[in-house]
Amino acid sequence: MRTLNKILTVATAVAALGGSVLATASPASAASRNGKCESGEFCLYFNSGNKGSVSDFTGSVADYGTKQPSCFDFKGSGAGKGKCVKNSAASVWNRSSKTVRVYFNSNYGGRYQDFKAGAKGNLNSGLKNQNASHEFAPGSTSKCSTAGLGDRRTCAQAVAWAKSHITHTYHSDYANRCDHVVGLAYGFSASGSTSAYRHWLAVPSRYKHPGSTNVPAGGLAFFSGGYGHVMISIGGGKFVSNDIGGKGTLTVTTIGAIKSKWGKPYLGWTQPWFQANH
Repeated sequence: MRTLNKILTVATAVAALGGSVLATASPASAASRNGKCESGEFCLYFNSGNKGSVSDFTGSVADYGTKQPSCFDFKGSGAGKGKCVKNSAASVWNRSSKTVRVYFNSNYGGRYQDFKAGAKGNLNSGLKNQNASHEFAPGSTSKCSTAGLGDRRTCAQAVAWAKSHITHTYHSDYANRCDHVVGLAYGFSASGSTSAYRHWLAVPSRYKHPGSTNVPAGGLAFFSGGYGHVMISIGGGKFVSNDIGGKGTLTVTTIGAIKSKWGKPYLGWTQPWFQANH
């Protein structure tokens, strides 16, 4: 899925001729995560008392993952460095401006413990080394918004476009052109990015929700692996994606289906920000 837009045919040609291959990246290698607990971040520590290696986050994560290289890991120096965060954290420091909730289960489920802005502390006995997800501002519902983005369609209009263009018949404009498809949904003739993964990297952090699978209708869900993949949410955990139901088609699918069928690690979702107009 997973390919280049016609807008940048030079880049396509370079790749075809054996140019440098686009580097892949997992959620655990996001540039904003450097193993230091900085202002605005929520940090998990490998040991109690805010000791050991640190894993720092700027947003909610619904599933940390369980295996390298795709899991969120401890990045700071000290005990635990390189280990996956899931079921391995003992303490936290919330340096963000929002309450953060740590959950026993993935996808924000099971028992939990809240940490207010600025709070430091150990995970309680029910969560120490049994942590599977965390949520910024628990209870709030993120919504798709085009405010200030200059999109040619609203989130609702983009969803309506996606639903109205569902097809099981081959269409040359959809085949291997996932980033182009989401651009079409929002009224652009091309997204402006050379691939879905490049699109993800270009989106400013304030419009990103790394790791979150609670994607509102109109939000764009991204995956890494090769050129990556992107699809548009139509709400209720469902998405319209090209190629997953057959090359050149647009069909309804899920995040789980993309991960299972194509083996692509999930990155998170973004508001409809496009390089075409930025």
